[in-house]
Amino acid sequence: MPKMKTKSSAKKRFKITASGKVLAAAAGKRHGMIKRSNKFIRNARGTMVLAEPDGKKVIKNYLPNGL
Repeated sequence: MPKMKTKSSAKKRFKITASGKVLAAAAGKRHGMIKRSNKFIRNARGTMVLAEPDGKKVIKNYLPNGL
């Protein structure tokens, strides 16, 4: 069997914590900031922990070997 490969795009977008949770940047901040409210931009700073079901999917499908 061939080895499982980590998705290169996932390496750049997600980080796995020591306890196994998945950190990700906020959605909606790539472009189009002019139409977003200042409150949205402020609240979307930094990284957030993904919900448990989403985190499991990310690890299983995109980061099988961790990072």
